[in-house]
Amino acid sequence: MNQKERMLANLPYRSWLDGLEEERFENKKKIFKYNNLPPEAKEEKDRLIREILGKTGDWINIEAPFHCDYGYNIEVGQWFFANYNFIVLDVGKVKIGDRVQIAPNVAIYTAGHPVHPDSRNSGYEYGIDVTIGNNVWIGGSSCIMPGVTIGDNVVIGAGSVVTKDIPANVIAVGNPCRVLREITEADRDYYFRDRKFDVDDYK
Repeated sequence: MNQKERMLANLPYRSWLDGLEEERFENKKKIFKYNNLPPEAKEEKDRLIREILGKTGDWINIEAPFHCDYGYNIEVGQWFFANYNFIVLDVGKVKIGDRVQIAPNVAIYTAGHPVHPDSRNSGYEYGIDVTIGNNVWIGGSSCIMPGVTIGDNVVIGAGSVVTKDIPANVIAVGNPCRVLREITEADRDYYFRDRKFDVDDYK
């Protein structure tokens, strides 16, 4: 295996070999262009983000600035939205489902380094895949760490550091992120805490 193949297999690899440094540089040029498009360049923005990412649904909106390493390792489903300053270290694969909303300053880290300093100083690093299900809302300034899977219909509270898998249909918060409670049918009628909808077309 060359170093790129090792990276894609979630094995220890060296990031400056076998064309990886050049691939990151080429992606940086695309990211720079994307982040500096004028607001009215909607068609160019849409075309370019589809060129950067590995897979997208029919509708996607990522507010600038956005940063990622390779781009092709990121897959998003239908109706994907990410707010300002979305960062994805896509050394490993990042798979995101349909109707996912990402708040500002969220980071997804597939990348990591060995804990022991001698191993870390060898230059080896790794990437472990991250998977996010459908209908997920990730609150602002949250970090999703390597190897995590987040189930369908999950809400991650702002400022959370997600180090372990989160099951479907729950609210999870904190550092480290833990399940707070299940999302139930009773939640349907509320838009914020104890505030009920004053309209009828939300169901």
